[in-house]
Amino acid sequence: MKIITKDRNYRSFDFELREKTEDGKMIVIGKPVVFNSEVVIWEYDGVQYKEIIDSRAFDNAKMDDVVLNIDHSGKPAAKTKNGTLKLFLKTDGLYMEADLSRNATGRELYEDINNNFYDKMSFAFDVEEDSYNRDTHTRTILKIKRLYDVSAVTFPAYEETSISSRSWAEAQHEIETAEAEKEAEASRNKKIELLRQKTLLKFK
Repeated sequence: MKIITKDRNYRSFDFELREKTEDGKMIVIGKPVVFNSEVVIWEYDGVQYKEIIDSRAFDNAKMDDVVLNIDHSGKPAAKTKNGTLKLFLKTDGLYMEADLSRNATGRELYEDINNNFYDKMSFAFDVEEDSYNRDTHTRTILKIKRLYDVSAVTFPAYEETSISSRSWAEAQHEIETAEAEKEAEASRNKKIELLRQKTLLKFK
């Protein structure tokens, strides 16, 4: 059963496989988040809504209980609490390293990754603070409240995983459309009023 919910944000990223070490560990490493990189998260009526994650967004985020899952569901393949999943903040992004040798789920996932059944991942988080530039249609994530999981996914497309992003972009599009219509109506009313005043002056 998937645990994708509309109140969480989901993003996709690539990851790489590192060969088994001599002590039998099965390590996968990746870079879940790239800071200060503009990404198009949705498009409406030809308008691209973009997002940037600020380099300090994870500074105070809760990341002490994060799991590595498959398709955001099932038994975890690794977990921060037992040390099999490690997260590292660097200047250019958030990095992860997972030891998949500790349980059957992890070992199976490692083999699937090794055989190219998974080559994408997604991560789930809550946004605490953001800003929006209407001119460029760009949302900047300033603070992330909590990171829930990093997950190997079969299909990382936004149609499936970015419920929250889609909802945000749709809501923003509706706001901007309503404001544009309001401004257009105000402009029309102003022109009508000017025309009316000119007409009245002619008959004075």
